[in-house]
Amino acid sequence: MHAITIQNNALVWSDVPDPVPGPGEVLVDVAATAVNRADIGQRLGFYPPPPGEPEYPGLECAGVVTAVGPGVLEHHLGERVCALLGGGGYAEKVVVPVGQLLPVPAGLSLPEAASLPEAACTVWSNLVDLGGLRDGGTLLVHGGGSGIGTFAVQLGRALGATVIATARAAKHDRVRALGADVVVDYTTDDFAVATLAHTGGRGADVVLDIVGADYLARNLAALAPRGRIMTIGFQGSLSATLDFTTLFAKQASITATGLRHRPRRDKARIVRHVTDQIWPLVAAGTIRPVIDRVLPLRAAAEAHHLMESSSHTGKIVLTNDEPRAACRRP
Repeated sequence: MHAITIQNNALVWSDVPDPVPGPGEVLVDVAATAVNRADIGQRLGFYPPPPGEPEYPGLECAGVVTAVGPGVLEHHLGERVCALLGGGGYAEKVVVPVGQLLPVPAGLSLPEAASLPEAACTVWSNLVDLGGLRDGGTLLVHGGGSGIGTFAVQLGRALGATVIATARAAKHDRVRALGADVVVDYTTDDFAVATLAHTGGRGADVVLDIVGADYLARNLAALAPRGRIMTIGFQGSLSATLDFTTLFAKQASITATGLRHRPRRDKARIVRHVTDQIWPLVAAGTIRPVIDRVLPLRAAAEAHHLMESSSHTGKIVLTNDEPRAACRRP
């Protein structure tokens, strides 16, 4: 088969051995995958895959099950699925633990389905499972125009929360259309000031943060009493000074979470909850895939360049079959 390999920090279309499913695994012929910031980190050499996972980038995919490993019921053969991966999505075939398979939501194409698993599982686990976001709460989402951000805005709205998002000015209209009550231009305005102003000085109950150290002080300032900062990335500096006085005064918490390196059992638990709680919202159109563009898998380097520019809104999808497959846009 072919896969995108990493050679000297470059993405290369390569001939590689076909993967073989082991116990509890299935083989998926990949129709589409999607690009995530973690893929760029892997390409640059500072975010390697967990032990035992494929070396190729790609944390999600959609396709058809074509083989099953020992202990997996053969009824899975021929199923159209999407999947949460530890790696390997940038390929024509990938092995997936059966617990990390999700059905393709009703009405979606395979490229649309490929754009969902990583964002859905990351956002659900941080906003609902760990963050405890509820109806009537306030959510502050950083990077509201990103793949994670566009999903988080929609889920926050679906949960009945007030949603405040940061984004470049060019993305404001689309982020509002997805359900954000307030969108702040992080290049010109202080999101902490805007959050406090919109909430009457109370602040946000949950902050979904992709930046890390550079936003720590302002995230704390924007936080409501007993609020939770959920840090899922570090696009800025790696260290900062923490004001424990503010943290204690607000009885707040800061949680740093990642999805890729969690045990398979925990990923399977998250996938079950996403299938039960989130997929009905997708099938109903309450949450929609937000896809900036679809490119052929061979154009993965172009997709990475686009993501690094931050000029996209939503997900960038790579396909093996129909390079320009039609995808609905909100």
